[in-house]
Amino acid sequence: MIFDPAAPPQGTVRDWLDARAAAGGVALVFPETDDTLTWKDLRDTARDMARGLTGLGVAQGESIAIVHPNGREGVLALYAALYGGFRATMINLAAGPSAIAYALDHSGARFAFVHDSQTATIRDVAPDGLRIISADMLGKPQDIPAFDATAHALLMYTSGTTGTPKGVVHTHASLLAGGWTAALAHALTPQDRGFCVLPIYHINGLCVTMMGALVSGGSLAMTAKFSASRFWDQAGSSQITWFSVVPTIISHLLHSDTVPDAATRARLRFGRSASSALAVETQQAFEDRFGVPIVETMGLTETAAQILSNPLPPGTRKIGSPGVAYGNDVRILTPELTPAPPLQSGEIAVRGPNVMAEYLRNPDATAKTFAGDWLRTGDLGHMDADGYVYVTGRLKELIIKGGENIAPREIDEVLYSEPDIIEAAAFARPCKSYGETVEAAVAIRPGSTVSEDALIALCHDRLGKFKSPDCIHFLPELPKGPSGKIQRMKLSDLV
Repeated sequence: MIFDPAAPPQGTVRDWLDARAAAGGVALVFPETDDTLTWKDLRDTARDMARGLTGLGVAQGESIAIVHPNGREGVLALYAALYGGFRATMINLAAGPSAIAYALDHSGARFAFVHDSQTATIRDVAPDGLRIISADMLGKPQDIPAFDATAHALLMYTSGTTGTPKGVVHTHASLLAGGWTAALAHALTPQDRGFCVLPIYHINGLCVTMMGALVSGGSLAMTAKFSASRFWDQAGSSQITWFSVVPTIISHLLHSDTVPDAATRARLRFGRSASSALAVETQQAFEDRFGVPIVETMGLTETAAQILSNPLPPGTRKIGSPGVAYGNDVRILTPELTPAPPLQSGEIAVRGPNVMAEYLRNPDATAKTFAGDWLRTGDLGHMDADGYVYVTGRLKELIIKGGENIAPREIDEVLYSEPDIIEAAAFARPCKSYGETVEAAVAIRPGSTVSEDALIALCHDRLGKFKSPDCIHFLPELPKGPSGKIQRMKLSDLV
């Protein structure tokens, strides 16, 4: 099966894995262990495991929980579930016991592949009847029943920071389309090797890097987790040509003492930023220091990751925008859910082959998320005359002070212009006079003497007093989700 930029992938993950195995070559390298996994070995092991799961009596479309950090075992468990036509249910290791318990129960999983480091946690929270298994605990191999691209492939739970987590369901078609949109935007080829430092239980790590490599025929380097001190050495030894990270990782790399060597710098085509807005100052400082272009993008769990991307150099990258649509359609909606006029702000909506099938067992939430066949992202923004989208914030994160809407990102951008800021996020605090008022939290580099008064003065100068934070909290680090995205909604309670 061959990557076609003109049309989304046909068939199932099983079909594509068979094709990659037939073509041969390396699928993954693991720099922390010096291990290598070829496409053939990956397919053969995944197929054997899938036959063993069928032998256990696992039904087509049934959830198989996967509780693994990045690594060989987790990759094999994921592909085994996908190859067998089961619903790979990725459990967020950073979600906390109650969210993990909810996901295991709500998914209906009867079997779970669990990493040794997570066994005790899962035994404590698992619903009755959940059986922990491994590759050597499967049933007598049986033939795998046929299934098509409409079959459920992936179940991934949203963070649930504003309510009960929702189980996002992707079919084989939408999961592959998620890899296709990334491969399309970034012109990925079989010669490319990506760097997967984001967890594969997050949609970015799973779709952009793993599905992107499957669809394009390239390969990946994968680490158990991100390390600022080892990132460039691992990138060099693994001979990567691109990487996908989040803004907090870019900021931590920028403030680290390590740099890529000349060969690594020459080999790298681009770095990719997603999951939350990248501050303009951070992007410019990173490119100036390391000489590696950063392509800002945007995506959701519900869209199998990417919906927007800036073009690769020498195409026009508009810093401050996550770019234009690749492989799907994007529009701006008014509060009445009608198309907004050009340049008018509203809610960003998307339709395309990468959009989810449903929220599992939650028809009301599914219906509210769609306006016709357009998926409502919950993000606010506008589109310029060239089709570039500018994100101004989240509907749920808007600060409403005295009836005036304030986008937290405006304040974040100003705080990130201070070179000593590593992480920053503005948030709302209840207020008797205004309804809500503005505060912010920051993490600063060790040894910095930057003060609260200086940061507030900077905001006053750039934003005026009304939009500026009344106070700024200094924290060792800001709360983050599994992808590294700052969880703004938690800050008011935390501070």
